[in-house]
Amino acid sequence: MNFIKNKKFSIGTIFFTVFLDLLGLGIIIPILPALLLDPVNGILKVTYSFSTRTLIYGFLIASYPLAQFFGAPILGSLADQKGRKKLLLLSLVGTVGGYAVFILGILSSNLYLLFVGRIIDGFTGGNISIAQSAIADVSTDETKSRNFGLIGMAFGLGFIIGPYIGGKLSDSSVVSWFSYATPFYLTILLAIINVVLVFLNFPETLVIKRAVKVNLFTGFTNIKKAFTFKDLRVMFLVVFLLTVGFNFFTQFFQVFLYGKFKFTQSQVGDFFAYMGLWIAIAQGAVLRPLSKKFKPAKILSYSIVLLAISFPFLLIPNQRVWLYLIVPFIAIFQGLNQPNGTAIISNLVDRDKQGEILGINQSISSLAQALPPIIAGFVTAVNINLPTWFAAGSTLLAWIIFKAFFKEGKNN
Repeated sequence: MNFIKNKKFSIGTIFFTVFLDLLGLGIIIPILPALLLDPVNGILKVTYSFSTRTLIYGFLIASYPLAQFFGAPILGSLADQKGRKKLLLLSLVGTVGGYAVFILGILSSNLYLLFVGRIIDGFTGGNISIAQSAIADVSTDETKSRNFGLIGMAFGLGFIIGPYIGGKLSDSSVVSWFSYATPFYLTILLAIINVVLVFLNFPETLVIKRAVKVNLFTGFTNIKKAFTFKDLRVMFLVVFLLTVGFNFFTQFFQVFLYGKFKFTQSQVGDFFAYMGLWIAIAQGAVLRPLSKKFKPAKILSYSIVLLAISFPFLLIPNQRVWLYLIVPFIAIFQGLNQPNGTAIISNLVDRDKQGEILGINQSISSLAQALPPIIAGFVTAVNINLPTWFAAGSTLLAWIIFKAFFKEGKNN
C-alpha cells in the first residue's frame, strides 16, 4: 500500500515539475517577440532592422535548448548515479536562478543578461530527463505510454497557462504596473514551491544506482552513441525530425502572427494557450483510451503524417478565425506523437538504463530544439511562411523514415 501511495506522490510531483518547466517556456512565448521585435516598446535600439531582430530572437530562443543539450545528459546520468530526488532539487534551484537573471536583463534592457538567464535555466532544465526516468521507474511496460502521456499533459497545461499569463501579466493595458518582467516573478514563486514539494513528497524512485562517467561533452557523445544502438537509432532519428518540425512551428509562428496578423503579445498568449488546451485534451482524453486499444507504433503511423499535412493549412487564411479552427488538429496530432515516441524508446531498453537512454533522447530533442530558431531566424527574413513549410517537411520526413525502417516489437 505504501508503494502504491508513493508511486502516486511520485507521479504527481513529477507532473508538477514538468508543468513548471513548460509554464516557464510558455510564458516566454508571447514576451520574447514583444521584447525583441517591437521597435518602440522592446529592448533593442530602433535602428535595428526586422531581419536583425529575427536573428537575435532566433539565437536567444536557441540558447535554452543548446544549454539543455549540455545539461540534460549530465543530470540524467547523475540521476542514475546519485538518485532522482537530489538532481531534481538541484535543477529546480537552477531554474530559480535562471529566472532571476532573466528578470534583471528585462529591467536593465540588457540583452546579455537575457542570454545568461536562458542558459542557466536551460542547463539545469535537463530535469525533463530525470522526470522521464522517474516515470519509467514507477511504470510497467503497459502503463508507460499512459504515464508518459501525463508528462505530455503537463506540457499542454503549461502551454495553456504559460502563454496566457505571460501575455496578460506583461500587458500594461490590463494593469498599469504590469511589465515584461511581471510573469517571471510568478515562475520564481512556483519554482520555490516545487523545491519544497520535491523535498517533502518525492520518494527516491531509483532502486539500483549505477556508476556513470559524466563530462561536459556528454551531449556530443550521446548523439554519436544514439546511432550505435541498432534497435533505437531509427526512433532517435524520428524523434529528432519530429522535434525539429514542431519547433519550427512553435518557436517562430508567433513571428508569423506578429507579422501577418499584427497580434499583440496578449493575443499571441491567448492563441498559444488555446493550442495548449487542445494538446492537454489530446493527452488526457484522446491518448489514454487510444493507448488501451493500440500500441504506440500503430498510433504514430497515423499521427505523424496527419501532423505534417496540417501545418501548411495555417498559411492559407487571411482571417484570424480560421487559425483557431486549424490549430486543434495540430495540437492533437502532436499530443499523440511525443508520449508514444518516448514510450517506444523507453520500452526498447532495460530498466537500469532508463536514465542514460532517456538522457540521450533529451540530448537529441535539445539539439533538435536549438536548430530551428537559428535557421528560422535567417529564412524568415526571406519569407515569413518558410518556418511553417520547414515544419511540415521535417515532420513528413520523420513519417517516411518511421514507416520505412522501424520494426514493431511486442511492446511497441
